[in-house]
Amino acid sequence: MENSFGDVWREVLSVQPAPDQWIVVAAAAVALAAVLIGPPWRVARNVVTIAHEGGHALVALLSGRQLTAIRLHSDTSGVTVSRGKPTGIGMVLTVFAGYVSPSVVGLLGILMLMADRITALLWLSIAVLGLMLLMIRNLYGVLSIVATGAVVFCVSWFTPPDIQAAFAYLFIWFLLFAGIRPVIELQSQRLRQPSPHSDADQLARLTGVPGTLWVVVFGAVTLAVTCLGVWLLLL
Repeated sequence: MENSFGDVWREVLSVQPAPDQWIVVAAAAVALAAVLIGPPWRVARNVVTIAHEGGHALVALLSGRQLTAIRLHSDTSGVTVSRGKPTGIGMVLTVFAGYVSPSVVGLLGILMLMADRITALLWLSIAVLGLMLLMIRNLYGVLSIVATGAVVFCVSWFTPPDIQAAFAYLFIWFLLFAGIRPVIELQSQRLRQPSPHSDADQLARLTGVPGTLWVVVFGAVTLAVTCLGVWLLLL
């Protein structure tokens, strides 16, 4: 058992060969299609929600708040509940983190891909999903996390290095591109059916800065991170 664990650990930490450039470009095209085309987006958006709520949860913990629950819903919405001071910089950062998290996670993933740590990236994703699972408080959320983790595990455990590389690049491209569309959907929803519970409107109450301006900030951050990620991956 000790040797087996050591072998797995060495495999996770090992350097994998970078894929051919056409695989990187093809993965980008598939990821972009998944964001732009309705049916794939409705399924894949669950991954964005996981990253969104994970961002809220992580920043809540880092700012000293007590994380109490994460819920993921079948309409691809979600909610993260934490306890602590209801105002101040910690609360502002916690609320702000959601919409920028998918793009930021994608950018961090690029750094691992550039270091050819493809298997490590996949296993780190599984570990993060496992930690989130501990805080999930509804059935759909559990199913969503488990299904996503199972896909990543099967790819990392049962497929050859070239398939792992293609999947990892597809995953990271998707997070980069997918960070922008929810911001557009947020503003569309605010115009169609205003809600005081959106992240932008919560930030407006916390800071006095109009919600629409916060949407612009979300968009600017996600677009800038996406452009940087594209430049790094296609350099």
